[in-house]
Amino acid sequence: MSTPLASALKSAKTYHSYRQHLQDLLDQGLTTGPNQSEFYLEIAQLNQKRMNRLDKKNRLVEPFKELLAELKGNYLLLILSEGWCGDAAQTLPVFNWIAESSPNVELKVVLRDEHIELMDQYLTDNGRSIPKALFINPATQEVIGDWGPRPVVAQAISRQYKRSPEPKKTYAEHHMDLHGWYARDKTVSTQEEVMGVFKWLENR
Repeated sequence: MSTPLASALKSAKTYHSYRQHLQDLLDQGLTTGPNQSEFYLEIAQLNQKRMNRLDKKNRLVEPFKELLAELKGNYLLLILSEGWCGDAAQTLPVFNWIAESSPNVELKVVLRDEHIELMDQYLTDNGRSIPKALFINPATQEVIGDWGPRPVVAQAISRQYKRSPEPKKTYAEHHMDLHGWYARDKTVSTQEEVMGVFKWLENR
């Protein structure tokens, strides 16, 4: 009997295939998942622009490059994502930089809403927050670590918005706050946190 993880790995896309899939859908006026509202489509289009910008140049910090050059283990990174997810747009390209920088790291992407059973094993605050990165031993297909759905500071911004009493900011205002932080951070927090996972896995 196939497990949720095995099923996800079987249907997983490479990063570039995932990006092309998102663009193919947008060309048809669609995005991923069941919600095809105008708002979700606008967000998905904006996310493509965000990823296009981040894809232009690998900006991994030197300590991360050095760590990747010295990796002893092999890792398969499986990311649960969706085209309309802004946090995924801000962090998924970083995982691609990592995979491009090391022959020991392979990157695959699956859609959350097509793999709910797997997603439900990695909830955040009882919610299906994405992206969720699973660090997998490719030899055993065992999940040996995870990260996500967003850097600690971004998670605090998200929690504050969700838990603030009424009246609170509109979602559009929250969206601007969150992505303003991502722009100022320039992927540094994502890199530092993911680098920490790799260090832990290498030294366990």
